[in-house]
Amino acid sequence: MEDFKSGKESSAAFWINFKERFIYIEYFAIKGKDGEYLGVVEFTQDLTKLRKLEGEQRLLNYSNE
Repeated sequence: MEDFKSGKESSAAFWINFKERFIYIEYFAIKGKDGEYLGVVEFTQDLTKLRKLEGEQRLLNYSNE
């Protein structure tokens, strides 16, 4: 977090395997309008299904398959 506060870095990402899931986690520094450090936000995504995709899907499809 010190790198976020100092402005050296603005984001950091890592990923883990957790209970047979592929989890992607990313942190972003939040800055005010004058550039002051306000805090950090974490985004966590389960990308298990996406890692299994093959081929292409070029058309819109609303099914969850």
